Amino acid sequence: MLFDSTITWNKQEWRADEVAAQLMTENKIRRCIIVGIWNRDLYRYEEYFPEKALTFMKERRSTKFIRKSMKCEPLGDAYLRMVVKEVKPYIDSRYSTYPDRDDTFIMGSSMGGLISLYAICEYPDVFGGAGCISTHLPMTGVGFFRKYDNKIARAFRNYLSAELPSAENHKIYFDFGTKTLDKWYGPYQKKVDRLMSSAGFTSENWVTVKYEGHDHSERSWSSRLHVPMEFLLGSRGSSVKK
Repeated sequence: MLFDSTITWNKQEWRADEVAAQLMTENKIRRCIIVGIWNRDLYRYEEYFPEKALTFMKERRSTKFIRKSMKCEPLGDAYLRMVVKEVKPYIDSRYSTYPDRDDTFIMGSSMGGLISLYAICEYPDVFGGAGCISTHLPMTGVGFFRKYDNKIARAFRNYLSAELPSAENHKIYFDFGTKTLDKWYGPYQKKVDRLMSSAGFTSENWVTVKYEGHDHSERSWSSRLHVPMEFLLGSRGSSVKK
């Protein structure tokens, strides 16, 4: 989905390589490599689920219900351990990288945006920035969040309130569209935005962008991918209009 639309199920891609190459050619971002980590389609939701959010649920019964409805255990913590303890050391040992926090970023869309936000909270010494695109902040299926805020989303915000990284040395980018699945995200994002502001994040190190007419697809994400890349990887940051 990142690089090659000829082998994807919907014939779409992020065009991540082309976008990054163009930005580097124009000297808008520092030189970088993109590491695409495969996800197991049948287990994407479980592997990208911010596991510790469940510990912030007030009702034990709700936690048991969520685990039962998912029909397996959340795997977000194990997934991040794999990224941090296995994938990153492998990349840093074989490629010409700057391995420090200020040169390491994580990005994803939908549940991938959610796990990216979780990653910078769980490993603030590893990741200097997170790109959270069309972030699935409701954290449940469509039927559960069309009209009401839900217990899982509230639990995750409680987690964020306690665990957001320092605003002094981290950058976080959010965006969302207004069509298909994205059209439900606005109210959830506003609540997270309030947490970001309370944690001391400003326009220097955090931005949330609403894209009118964009849907929940690689085509939409591709068209705006240059924005989070410039914001996170620009040598002097990037001014982004909200």
